[in-house]
Amino acid sequence: MKVTYHGHSVVHIETNGKSILIDPFITGNGACDLEADKVKPDVILLTHGHNDHVGDTVDIAKRNGSFVVAPFELATYLGWQGIDAHPMHIGGAHTFEFGWVKLTQAFHGSAYTEEENGNIVYTGMPAGILFESEGKTVYHMGDTGLYSDMKMIGERNNIDLLFVPIGDNFTMGPEDAKQAVQWTNPGYVVPVHYNTFPLINQDGDAFVESIAPTKGKALSAGESIEL
Repeated sequence: MKVTYHGHSVVHIETNGKSILIDPFITGNGACDLEADKVKPDVILLTHGHNDHVGDTVDIAKRNGSFVVAPFELATYLGWQGIDAHPMHIGGAHTFEFGWVKLTQAFHGSAYTEEENGNIVYTGMPAGILFESEGKTVYHMGDTGLYSDMKMIGERNNIDLLFVPIGDNFTMGPEDAKQAVQWTNPGYVVPVHYNTFPLINQDGDAFVESIAPTKGKALSAGESIEL
């Protein structure tokens, strides 16, 4: 399994011959190295409905016929846009041909702002994503604050790779994210959701140093990890 970070919370997973994008916020994301009109994912996984996570999902999915997995209300909204979207909800799991997906809690908000008219559309509960394929488990926490049940998630899942938000203000900051790492006990950690905007600027390298002896790296956009 090859996992690549593309800035903000954008993650690309290549496994079982499938290309999977998580939270493809590309257009308008100065931290991203991708071009929205050139990516060709088979699958898109979404944590919640905020514009900086849904991103280019509709355009990408329509152009490539991508299959989208999202929390129920967000999947319903995307279905109205003509997208093939599979609805899930927190605590639910499903095995797809490309891998196993389970949604976890994420303490945050979830609403999509339609830029053409300014309408704000409620898109259900936000979530984190546990993804398993080829015997490896990736946990993308989405946008969330710290909560104690993270310890249970770590006890019940052998997490090989954790994507944890550290930007503060909208999500956990570095100190809370450090606690999240201790509770989930992953094999490797990559900080996300920071340095995209001035309000969430953080030192990713300092965070990774703070979680030792747990291994990790503040990846640059386009850097990959092989699991």
